[in-house]
This record gives sequence, structure tokens and C-alpha cells, in this order.
Amino acid sequence: MLPPTLPATARRAAALLAAVLAVGCTSSSPSPPPVAPAATQTASPGASGAGAASPSAEASQAGSTIPPLPTGPDRLRVELHTAGLTDPIGITHAGDGSGRLFVNERAGRVRVITGDGSLQEEPFVDLSNRVLFGNERGLLGLAFHPDFAANGRLFVHYSRAGDGATVVSELRASTDRDSADPDSERQLLSVAQPFANHNGGQLAFGPDGYLYIGLGDGGSGGDPLGNGQNRNVLLGKILRLDVDRQSAGDPYGIPADNPFAAGGADPGAGLPEIWAYGLRNPWRFSFDPEGGAMYIGDVGQGSWEEIDRQPGDSRGGENYGWSVMEGRQCFQFDCDQAPYVKPIAQYSHEVGCAVAAGHVYRGNEYPELDGVYVFADYCSGIFFTLQIDEGTITPKQVLDSELRVTAFGVSETGELYVADLNGGIYRVRVD
Repeated sequence: MLPPTLPATARRAAALLAAVLAVGCTSSSPSPPPVAPAATQTASPGASGAGAASPSAEASQAGSTIPPLPTGPDRLRVELHTAGLTDPIGITHAGDGSGRLFVNERAGRVRVITGDGSLQEEPFVDLSNRVLFGNERGLLGLAFHPDFAANGRLFVHYSRAGDGATVVSELRASTDRDSADPDSERQLLSVAQPFANHNGGQLAFGPDGYLYIGLGDGGSGGDPLGNGQNRNVLLGKILRLDVDRQSAGDPYGIPADNPFAAGGADPGAGLPEIWAYGLRNPWRFSFDPEGGAMYIGDVGQGSWEEIDRQPGDSRGGENYGWSVMEGRQCFQFDCDQAPYVKPIAQYSHEVGCAVAAGHVYRGNEYPELDGVYVFADYCSGIFFTLQIDEGTITPKQVLDSELRVTAFGVSETGELYVADLNGGIYRVRVD
């Protein structure tokens, strides 16, 4: 995530190419030669709210065109909610009835936005002295325990100062829940990172109460260590942990029905922490509150960005294909695509270069958006929706913005917000 931005002329051209967005493509042709992503990123100043929406994307299912569904809006807009942040890359809420939004800034601070949109001056917690900040490293993930109001527990995912290793830790909030103490940190997990990029970053509690963790393939380009398909390493995976108990000397428990755990579908076939694998850089994922489906934005290599969807009744163990596959195509050579779960949507690097993923809208303000998955691309600022109805998936391009979208988040009431790397949190609205 966080690759170089596209030039303005390229972004305008990209807005006219949304028809390359494809769903259900069955081609088995190899992708164009991969292009290793650059490691540095420079934010563009002066982000504005929104531009004009471009024509809707064409959708295909098994090679046949599907007309847009009559439900779901044709246009969205974004409205500045809060300014003044520095490199915001995550948005969440605590589920404690306070109406607050919590934003993790890349350098290591968690900031608080009150219900009226005001940014509190003092951070909720400052971990900057232990976070390696820069490029794709930093304070990458934040999640509050489902019982945070009662137990004050929250979890962070960051790059460790010194060696760049991924660390997942628990923190404790103050009695009044207005701050967290850095000295309360209890480390749950540490994973060495062989390269500086593809750290993943997302933390989220699923509807089952377990903590899900996104880890990239370890970096460089083309997965040189083969981590995506190696079930004996944690890189290139989504993990699933029970943070309410400990087992086998670890500071966390393993859910008995994890796919490679003792009670799972394929015990012993991989590390017991693993829930899904074959991922390049699952920068952001989220759960649909209704039905529990997980939507994963997996950042692509040189050609394709993808959205994966895991059903709410999944038993885990899905293999999303990287690095044999990039999107719905073989990555470098002809391959047997049968073993891999294909993305529900993909788009070409003619449209963008890094999917920021999103959320299924379940708020109250826009009934016409109910059940629609909203996502965007970091480089081009283009917003898309996926309307799912009886198994039919129809993508639409609904907004061409100037934002550098790093993440989506929802409020306690289900309203949708988006983070712009340039320092703003925006409210997503129906135009």
C-alpha cells in the first residue's frame, strides 16, 4: 500500500477507463510482466472533496454483460468531516456509545474525533517512540475489543522501531476510557519482515468475537520467498486469534475450528493461527454486520487490484491465489486456476494502483445504499460500489475524487467515513 501517486493527467485518463473493471472474468492468460512497486510515497497537497463521477463500469459474469441493478445510488460524494490529522491511515470506533471515531496516524498516534467532528488535541495514545514510521511502515492497525466499554482493551498493529518487525499488542485504556497507557502494552505476536513493504496492517474483530489480522507476503516484488502459498509461515495470510484466553505458552488462544488447528477442516496442514492464505498485501478488510461476510482488499502487483469476499459461514482455509494468481489471471505463467478462490471484483492498473478496500453500508441515513459495498483506489481517488443481489455482483464507478484514500471506517451507527492521507476524514454521502 501507499505507492507513488499517479500524475494528474494519468488520473484524469484513468477516470475514463473504468470499463476495464471486470467481475467474473474467466481468462487464464498470463498477466503482463510484473512491475515491482516503488517503496516511497509522497502525498499530494491540496486534496479537495470530490470531482464529477465517471460512467459506470461494465460488469461481466461468465463472459456475459449484466445490466446495473435498479438499487443502489449512481453517485456518491464526500464531505469534509474533520481536518488537521497527519497521515491518517485507519478509522474505527470503540462501540462504547460515545460516538467517537478513532484514527491511527502512520507515525504512531491514535487521535480522537468527537461526535461533533472536533479533533481532540491530545492523542488517545502515542506509540511513536516504538513505531518505525515511513513508506509502508507505521502504526498500521487499531481494533477495540467488543467489550471495550467494560474491559478497556484495545489492540494495535505496528512496525517495530529498529528492525521493522510486525508487532500486534494489547493496550489498556484508563478507567474513564479517555486515553490508553503505552506502558500497559502486552505483546501478542511478533513477525519478522524480510522487506520494508507489504506489511498488511488491518486488525478487526469478527462477528465471532475473534481477532483477525492481515499480514502481507513480506515484501519486495513477486513474492520472492514464496510466502503467499507457504502455510508454514504467517506472512501472506489472514490470522484468527482468541485474545480472551492463552494456550500452549502463547499470549493468545487458537480457535479450535481454525482450518489447520486440531478441530479444523485440515488439521496440521499449516500453522494453527492461519485463517486464509494466498494474499499479497491485505491492507484493509471488513465484515458485513449482516451475515458476517468478510471483504478483503488485496493490493496487486503490476496489473490488477482485487476485492475478495469470504462468506459469513466459511470455515476458513481459503487460498486466494497469490503469487500463482494476480486477480483472476495467472501471474507470470500459465497455471491451473482451479485450486484458488477468485476475487469477486478486480480492476486494471489503467484505473488505479492500490485498492484501499471499504465497507458494506448498513447505516440508517441512506436506505438506497443498504447492502452496498463501497471501496476506492488510493492512487486515482476513484470510488466504486459493488451491489450484491442474489449472487449477481454489479460494480459501478460512482465518484472521481482528489483524495488519497487510505482506509474506510464506520461510525457506531454504521455511517461511512474515509481517510485521506493528506490529513482529512471525510463523510461519504449519497449525491
